[in-house]
Amino acid sequence: MSFSDTWLFLQQGVLSGLVTGSVYALLALAIVAVFKTTDVPNFAQGEIFMMGGYVALTLLLIVKLPYALVIPLTVLALAAGAALFQRVVMERVTRSRGVGVQLVIATLGLAYFLKGLVRQTGLGATPRSLPSLVGNDAVIIGDAALTRLDVAIFVFAVLTMVLIYLLFTHTRVGRAMRAVGMNPRGAQIVGIRLSRIRMLVWALSGLISAIAALLISPKILITPDIAHIAILAYAAAIVGGFTSLPGAVLGGFVIGVVENLVGLFVSTNAIVVAPFLAILLTLLLRPQGILGGKVEVKKV
Repeated sequence: MSFSDTWLFLQQGVLSGLVTGSVYALLALAIVAVFKTTDVPNFAQGEIFMMGGYVALTLLLIVKLPYALVIPLTVLALAAGAALFQRVVMERVTRSRGVGVQLVIATLGLAYFLKGLVRQTGLGATPRSLPSLVGNDAVIIGDAALTRLDVAIFVFAVLTMVLIYLLFTHTRVGRAMRAVGMNPRGAQIVGIRLSRIRMLVWALSGLISAIAALLISPKILITPDIAHIAILAYAAAIVGGFTSLPGAVLGGFVIGVVENLVGLFVSTNAIVVAPFLAILLTLLLRPQGILGGKVEVKKV
């Protein structure tokens, strides 16, 4: 392979990786936000993301709503559904002195319920994609080529991340979420209602999942199996630091770029292995993740 070909592949891999990585970063943000405030990994994140695609398809193709209404209604539906699950199921398990394992099983139950619901309703029988609001004309950046859809996905994903950052740093609710994430008992002492904040964090995770689904669904086929994207989001969270929101974003971009570079320089068959190699290297070299804090050992 000549130097010019290598340089072209490198540019293409990085730019394409940033596009897919932006979606991984959004889902990783949702995972880390829930984990920081509840100490429970949400194993239904992929299925919540999947439901975003199917809710949009239902509103668009069956209810026949215009796209301008489909987008906000999908976001509101997933935010409300995630908040309801936290209040009805997770909060009840917590109040009954449920331990972490029981809470994890509750998220797994939600995952199986959502996937089963899609399969039983027949929505998942035929793979479909959402129509794109922008064209697929080529956009040349350097020597690499993207589409206008790729650029739109990246721009709106980054804009969403910026808004989430502003939420956490410049609003009262966001500061309360950060306080619960850092010290739940201390936050409760100063008057913050843990149940309310946790419900809002779950609603935020549903909102982020809906945005991620709406962004990527015009580019991929929507099936019940697209929930596996959450595996890559978990990889991003682990690489970036499972307790760091900026780390989740960085990890998403890292996984996206690594995936694309492996596919271009090694083999497309090796793409599925790349995220797990990234996790393995991270756990060996820096177990807390790139932007994670110091590893703390809790006495039991």
